[in-house]
Amino acid sequence: MNTIGVIGAGSWGTALATVVAGKGNKVRIWDIDEKHLKTMDKNRENTDYLPGVPLNENIEIAYTVEAALKDADTVLFSAPAQHFRSALTSALDYIDDNALIINVAKGIEQKTLARMSEIAAEHLDMDRYVVLSGPSHAEEVGRRLPTTVAVASYNLKAAEKIQDLFMTDRFRVYTTEDVVGVELGGALKNIIALGAGISDGMGFGDNAKAALMTRGLAEITRLGIKLGAKPETFAGLTGTGDLIVTCTSMHSRNRRCGIMIGEGMSPQEATEKVGMVVEGMFTTEAAYELAKREGVEMPITEAIYNATKGHINAADAVELLMGRDKKHEQG
Repeated sequence: MNTIGVIGAGSWGTALATVVAGKGNKVRIWDIDEKHLKTMDKNRENTDYLPGVPLNENIEIAYTVEAALKDADTVLFSAPAQHFRSALTSALDYIDDNALIINVAKGIEQKTLARMSEIAAEHLDMDRYVVLSGPSHAEEVGRRLPTTVAVASYNLKAAEKIQDLFMTDRFRVYTTEDVVGVELGGALKNIIALGAGISDGMGFGDNAKAALMTRGLAEITRLGIKLGAKPETFAGLTGTGDLIVTCTSMHSRNRRCGIMIGEGMSPQEATEKVGMVVEGMFTTEAAYELAKREGVEMPITEAIYNATKGHINAADAVELLMGRDKKHEQG
């Protein structure tokens, strides 16, 4: 039996806790929102973010970081990407020197333009660091619907240990050593999902959404290769797979937010109406700056950045993309 400390009691952290607790492991969940924790403890369910999924008897609510991480051999960070740095640094004093660290946040830190592994590398031995990503809505994982993800680490043995920890008959896990590709695929697909939602909200149909997804994947891959990722990663679960599920499902906060923007709501109003963190709204700005820094052409990202910042409206963004100079598809 393993002991897993979970930092972040949102929908995804709770769903993953449910997976490992269902295998007989001991899980403790902590969150910065104490009121939310008390509600979970009382109801034995995350009614705020994952309703309808009872907490397994092996899941314990912890009211301090120290209590959550006591004797934990694995620590899972499920904080929003923009809060990963503070969540990690606040937990460092309580993490065992031999514990494996899993991060499931999908984003790029604003201002520093750092991926989550780059933040972790400032504080941790990266042989202990694993990122988990893929096409995986928490709502479906919590209900034990079949799901497949990938875990990436520079240390393949660490990835294989996490593979064993999570693998079930309903939750299949693959391993890879391409940390850069897995992180970028997971982060950047949220931008394209915003665009797909905007397209849907404007009533543009399946043709437009298919084009956005395909050309979006092309620019994600361009940036990934420039930063050292393997191109084949973007054809896999954490690239194409995650892009498909996030751009097409109403479980996707990014797509729902985009739909409302496409229907005429302001980006701020749409984000507030979603009611949970919309990672793509933060990642769009970071990716826009990262693409400029690296000299990589990302026209869809640029258009969505300008639309979400209010520099142009959604209709203008579409006109800019459709009116670009003609090109060879593989160029």
